[in-house]
Amino acid sequence: MRNLPPIDAHAHIDADIDHTEIKNLRAVVMAMTRTLDEADRATRRDDSMAIWGVGCHPGLKTAQGAFDAHRFQELLTRTALAGELGLDGKSRVPMEKQVETLSQAFEVLRQTPRLTSLHSYSATGQLLEVLEADPPPGIILHWWLGDAQQTRRAVELGCYFSVNASSVRRRDVLARIPRDRLLTETDHPYGDKRSQPRRPGLVNEVEQALGHQHGIRTSEVRRLMWSNFHQVVSTTGCSRMLSPEIRVALAANY
Repeated sequence: MRNLPPIDAHAHIDADIDHTEIKNLRAVVMAMTRTLDEADRATRRDDSMAIWGVGCHPGLKTAQGAFDAHRFQELLTRTALAGELGLDGKSRVPMEKQVETLSQAFEVLRQTPRLTSLHSYSATGQLLEVLEADPPPGIILHWWLGDAQQTRRAVELGCYFSVNASSVRRRDVLARIPRDRLLTETDHPYGDKRSQPRRPGLVNEVEQALGHQHGIRTSEVRRLMWSNFHQVVSTTGCSRMLSPEIRVALAANY
């Protein structure tokens, strides 16, 4: 565990943050963007421990309206991560438009596989329907709240699940997710509101909850997260897009 930094599979960080602040997190952070314009700025950065995503948040009307599949594909050439994408049942964006955007993104991702973090608030069923049509590899369901049947469907589709300090309090949901499909996240600044301190990469509380859930030590949880991270990266074949530091950590431990 001493040589393995924490993994934060879903967080929101200002794309203009100083490089030193990212380095001081001492964690591998998958940093989401919500618009293609934000992704354009973020994916120009060079942070050894941050993986910046290309996203189009389903809750943002302007982001959905501005989505362009060709630009999305071009931005993906800079990074190993797509996110935040998905569907939101409470969004003011019509579900038809959300599904259209996500389907276009999936078409690109089937040709250009990347780690892909998906939002599914109040839309777990609709998201599974889109996934079942022809899912790209590397899907990570962020803050998943699906029922038992939906979770089984997601597992059968090869999905992974990133859980945060808020979602691990839902023991019923947590119990449905196989341990070899789990990843830790903060969803900073949204999913760690009850945590102190609050910052990206700080997943100690989540690791402790997973250790209690599965009857293993926290050090073993950290190793499990890296094993799962290794597996989901392998499914996409995009390890070459990761920083040398992250690739070295993966190679040294597996």
